[in-house]
Amino acid sequence: MANFTTHIAIGTVVTGALATLTLAADVVAPQNLVAVTLAGVLGSVLPDIDLKDSRPSRAMFAGLAIFFSFAVLFNAATEFSIAELWVLWLGTLLVVRYGLHAIFHGISVHRGIWHSILAAVFSAVATAIVFRHLLGKPDGVSWLAAVFMFVGYITHLTLDEIYSVDVMDTRIKSSFGTALKFFDQRHIPASIAMAGATAAAIMLSPQTTSFVDGLSSRSMWTGLQQRLLPTDKWFGIVEGPRFASRKPDAANGITTSSIGDHPSGEQTGSNHPEEAKPAQEIVQSKPAAEAVPQAAPVTDAPPRSANP
Repeated sequence: MANFTTHIAIGTVVTGALATLTLAADVVAPQNLVAVTLAGVLGSVLPDIDLKDSRPSRAMFAGLAIFFSFAVLFNAATEFSIAELWVLWLGTLLVVRYGLHAIFHGISVHRGIWHSILAAVFSAVATAIVFRHLLGKPDGVSWLAAVFMFVGYITHLTLDEIYSVDVMDTRIKSSFGTALKFFDQRHIPASIAMAGATAAAIMLSPQTTSFVDGLSSRSMWTGLQQRLLPTDKWFGIVEGPRFASRKPDAANGITTSSIGDHPSGEQTGSNHPEEAKPAQEIVQSKPAAEAVPQAAPVTDAPPRSANP
């Protein structure tokens, strides 16, 4: 199988390419894109969490320990004394880092259910839940992070399968077929448990309306197509091949590269009714004179006015 360095390197490249498309589509604020991109990089190493002494496993449980220990500390800050808070914080940190780590690896096997497409789906949906309910991100941002997680996860499984083929010695290793699989046929109970966890996660997941509306927007895809190649010279210096013509005013005047131009009052996933609506609904709810046809963003980027 591929080592940790290879997984993190290839995962970063794939996630970076996907982040570039997202940035060009102008569908997410920069501060949210950073967190979304990190979800993809995490997904590229997450399957090796079932390898007890691997760096992904140690890093994952260390991160979970820090997260839950501070969550307990902040929630109990006004209920206990300082000494009791120290005990709660340290106890939670140790239980999650070492106790949960030992339990998890006592019931998991390497190249088992965590090396499967089913686990990739579960991790993606769980990512959407974390972004929406724990980080307070809008529904569209949450599902975008889920997509990044899924792509990173599948990249890891694909790399493991590629490394199962010894090209130089022209043979297929015994590990071939154990990574990129739909579920673990060798451990049916684990597969059933993962399927149940995935079903439960789907029921708790945020709405997909704004995300789906954004992906189905013709204006967004037209804008991406128009930005695919330079209009003149590459980087303003080098003449290069031109496979398609690009018109600056192609997508009905919609620009897809002005994320930094978003007003400060963008949606942040708050409880205000208007912010909970997809941007397309907000635009359509305004008077006809103010409504401006535009792409429905998949995330938290607010609609821009047509007036200067």
